[in-house]
Amino acid sequence: MQPDSRNPPAPCHGTRFARAAERWQALLARDRRADRAFVYGLRTTGVYCRASCPSRRPRAEHVEYFANPAAAEAAGFRACLLGHPRELPAIHQRSALVVRRYRWLETAKTQPTLESLCREAGLGRFHLQRQFRRALGLTPREYRAQRRRERIGQGLAAPGTVTDALPAAGYGSSGPFYEESAAVIGTPATRCKTGGAGEHIQYATAPCALGRVLVASTGRGLCAILLGDSVGSLRQELSGRFPRAQLTRAGESFRAQVQQVVALIDRPTLGLALPLDIRGTAFQQRVWKALREIPAGSTASYTQIAREIRAPRAVRAIAQACGANPLAVAIPCHRVVRRDGALSGYRWGIERKRELLKREAKK
Repeated sequence: MQPDSRNPPAPCHGTRFARAAERWQALLARDRRADRAFVYGLRTTGVYCRASCPSRRPRAEHVEYFANPAAAEAAGFRACLLGHPRELPAIHQRSALVVRRYRWLETAKTQPTLESLCREAGLGRFHLQRQFRRALGLTPREYRAQRRRERIGQGLAAPGTVTDALPAAGYGSSGPFYEESAAVIGTPATRCKTGGAGEHIQYATAPCALGRVLVASTGRGLCAILLGDSVGSLRQELSGRFPRAQLTRAGESFRAQVQQVVALIDRPTLGLALPLDIRGTAFQQRVWKALREIPAGSTASYTQIAREIRAPRAVRAIAQACGANPLAVAIPCHRVVRRDGALSGYRWGIERKRELLKREAKK
């Protein structure tokens, strides 16, 4: 459910979840994790409650946010009798303890083990995993991997050389960093850091049933299939993905590959027998692999993809991975729909998505 654009979220009061949009989304989703961050009051009733309260969702213009129950009561609001905002459930308290402990342990000089986390939290292995998943939607191992990915990404995004990124990513030597960055990011660190510097990418455009298509390739395979209305906009999109690469128009020898892509758009059941140079994070790679397993003529929901990659709470991240797909049709993100079968967004326009699905239905 999306917030009503006519009713923007009310101003926030508090220090955590400072952006009103984040609080509003948590309220709409009845996100239990937000219960520890804020409570909200309804100006129409004078009642306040926690984000996960099962009561009817309010209108955004009637909502006022507070850091805690005391602040809401000081402003004249009274506690909801349905959600009991004064009583943070014990399960939330245990989950909060687990998360605090793990975030403390992850700053330790040596990598914390699951056993050490159990000792610090005072929980058994099974209960620790369950509480941690309830708190963050991830196991301790997945959370640790996610934090390492974030550190790698932050290090590579900062100015300077790849060597300069080592400390920010938490590495003392370059060997493990280069090895893990390739596995985690989906491309070697130098390629990510340099924006394609030193790489030669050839590309060509052609008319197709969906407007125009740009096909680009490195020495390893196709790295981009982009859809659009003009050669200029497609060239600009390619340049944005590889700002430092040497981009050159392909010669006649590349025509056959472009024709295969155009044929795939016309007849999706043909498949594409061309190597792909797929670049993305480890999570994106998992999502894109699952998308390529959806047969032509079929669709899958974001929830189904989440179950397929064993990340049932990552529906929003899966939608973002679909939006980041650089290889239209070859990685068929157009086959992902909402749970009720309705079409959701598509990077290259909802009408193109509708047309692709229509063509596949005629197979």
